[in-house]
Amino acid sequence: MAELLGGNLDRERIVQEAALLADRSDVAEEMDRLRAHVQHFLGLLRTGGDTGKKLDFLLQEMNREANTLLSKTGGTAGNSLRLTELGLAMKTEIERAREQVQNIE
Repeated sequence: MAELLGGNLDRERIVQEAALLADRSDVAEEMDRLRAHVQHFLGLLRTGGDTGKKLDFLLQEMNREANTLLSKTGGTAGNSLRLTELGLAMKTEIERAREQVQNIE
């Protein structure tokens, strides 16, 4: 690090930046919300009835979580491309589901 910074090594600043990076890349909250949305979605499918708008809303929320996941994992070294591929695949499936639920009353 000292070599990259031209000898100006501020250890406290490096620790602060590392903590910020770790915090910004933590996706646990988004994954928890995504799981909750999926469980709610499946519950609505089981109950049936007038659920089209509720399902569509949940899919919108899932799409938001997928966007946040993609934005947080885009800079992940080593696995970045794979994570992006998985995130885009998830968004594609969410959009397919949205097209389907829009036909449900």
